[in-house]
Amino acid sequence: MAHAKNEAIDDIFRALADPSRRALLDALFASNGQTLSELGAGMAMTRQAVAKHLAILEAANLVATVRRGREKLHYLNPVPIHEIGERWISKYERRRLSALSELKKALENDDGE
Repeated sequence: MAHAKNEAIDDIFRALADPSRRALLDALFASNGQTLSELGAGMAMTRQAVAKHLAILEAANLVATVRRGREKLHYLNPVPIHEIGERWISKYERRRLSALSELKKALENDDGE
């Protein structure tokens, strides 16, 4: 089970490593629920390249799709990014904030003496 979770996290990091895919995620963040054509209009790449990048983002669970008639709408899934934040960023941030808090307390105690 842990191996599958590690593979999923690896897929997310690989997907986020590409600037074109990050640009697609930014476009979905700005306006969620876009079609391939709508997303491609704002990108300097072919429709096929956009589709390939979207497939990678979808495989990494960063993008979800919904069919509406003949259209396929793409939606940002922020959950994996949040999980990365919790796992890889927040724990380091907590340590730094604790150190700053301790420093503040020490400085305040020095001022009072």
